[in-house]
Amino acid sequence: MKAGIVGLPNVGKSTLFNCLSNAKAQSANFPFCTIEPNIGVVNVPDPRLQKLEELVNPERVLPATVEIVDIAGLVKGASKGEGLGNQFLANIRETDAILHVLRCFDNDNIVHVDGNVNPIRDKETIDMELQLKDLETIDKKLDKVKRAAKTGNKDAQKEESVLLKIKSGLEAGISVRAIEFDESDYEEFVKPSQLITDKPVMYVCNVDENAAVSGNAYVDQVKEAVKDENAEVLVLAVGTEADINELDDYEERQLFLQDIGLEEPGSAKLIRSAYKLLNQQTYFTAGVKEVRAWTINVGATGPQAAGVIHTDFEKGFIRAEVIAYDDYITYGSEAKVKEAGKMRVEGKNYVVKDGDVMHFLFNV
Repeated sequence: MKAGIVGLPNVGKSTLFNCLSNAKAQSANFPFCTIEPNIGVVNVPDPRLQKLEELVNPERVLPATVEIVDIAGLVKGASKGEGLGNQFLANIRETDAILHVLRCFDNDNIVHVDGNVNPIRDKETIDMELQLKDLETIDKKLDKVKRAAKTGNKDAQKEESVLLKIKSGLEAGISVRAIEFDESDYEEFVKPSQLITDKPVMYVCNVDENAAVSGNAYVDQVKEAVKDENAEVLVLAVGTEADINELDDYEERQLFLQDIGLEEPGSAKLIRSAYKLLNQQTYFTAGVKEVRAWTINVGATGPQAAGVIHTDFEKGFIRAEVIAYDDYITYGSEAKVKEAGKMRVEGKNYVVKDGDVMHFLFNV
């Protein structure tokens, strides 16, 4: 699963990507600096992993990861191929969620492609390009479906009405994620269309250091603008995060954070939020060889969770031994959890909960 960082040129996308991945993507004060999408595999910060490490004392610890893609800055007219439009839209289509960076700070030394800072206009510029691209997709589908609907095909007629609903929404400047559908219509007709504006989105308000804790007037405007859009908003001082990243010493980093009133780097919060945005959760395996966080979709069953380790585990799944994370911490070891009767045995239909500590029994 991949989250793509998007935004206009010069809003702080590549600096943010560097903070998240420590892969020093080229960052400069001019548009189209990032042409090939840089991909970073980022560890998901999880304090539960550290607690398990303290109790188990394993040989190694492996955190969950999330893929972040830094995509070239988009400009007006991208849906018609302006700038790197076609490439941008192809790259964004391949991601599963969007981190939309909006510039919410004033700085005369950093040029803005439209001459002044206005995050709502910037948001609308990108929204419009993505909506126009989706409209193109819907119009092509409608051409085919209308022909079938005219012959009296009931399924085609139903699909036509859903597509027309999407079309009128997009023409009114409404992204697909903000349109309400019946669940069955969504699953059958909307989801398979893989529309760009249907992807989950988080607006990252890039502020200066003074606004890192409580935001500013620009952030308030963004929150108001997206309140009906089924989207997340996160405030992040990207330049400050970059400065914190430059410090090698952990204590120094903590002091820097304290000085500006933060408990942890905003980038850690962003990675966790991106993980959630991708509908991902974590279960753990804990033994002396390794303590490891495994990534599964929310709603995954025991066999599906086992399959993340190895496909044979899923094929030959017999049962799972499950300890709730809180019980593991309370009792301090697997043996003590068993003694207390808190280890459960779960079968094929068990829906894994975030934080479960699991062992799988399988036979191939």
